[in-house]
Amino acid sequence: MGDGTLKIDFVGGALGFRLRSGGGGAESLRRAVGGWGAGKAPVVVDATAGLGRDGYLLASMGARVTLIERSPEVHAQLREALDRAAAEPTHAEIVERITLLHGDAKDLLPSLAAEVVLVDPMHPPRRGTALVKAEMRVLRRLVGADPDARELMLVALATATKRVVLKWPLHGEMLPDLPKPSHQILGKTTRYDVFMVAKTSP
Repeated sequence: MGDGTLKIDFVGGALGFRLRSGGGGAESLRRAVGGWGAGKAPVVVDATAGLGRDGYLLASMGARVTLIERSPEVHAQLREALDRAAAEPTHAEIVERITLLHGDAKDLLPSLAAEVVLVDPMHPPRRGTALVKAEMRVLRRLVGADPDARELMLVALATATKRVVLKWPLHGEMLPDLPKPSHQILGKTTRYDVFMVAKTSP
């Protein structure tokens, strides 16, 4: 990371530790996405995959997840990280539940009929460890600032069949001209704005 490159790792590193220790902090994400119970798990599209951690955590809980990433470099790193994870016996089943797509989510979402769309645009820099800051600096350089986050949210709201979840800084201002969220789930530094949509799957 010190050389300015991005290395995504689902087996080791921070995410691997979270999985080995029971998910650490994933309960808010699980509640925001919803749709669990009676042997069922949600079908989720992570429209802004980035480092892929939220999508991988959801897949580790049983959800079927489609990751969308429009940066060619980040998409390639995600592909390599998923391939490495698939070779690990304890991770192979998780990877089987993940589909990775390269492209702009605004273009891809209408054809996916997602139950749940998770949108996690690039946030303002957070306080945290030097490692997290370094990762986010490199990711920001590769993917940019996501100036079309509002437009992506509008597409997500028009295409999701059950809910849209916006992951956003705890005290961040609402994106302009969006409906009021149905409810919010608050964490220490992050909140999930949950928008329930009144549609049924085809």
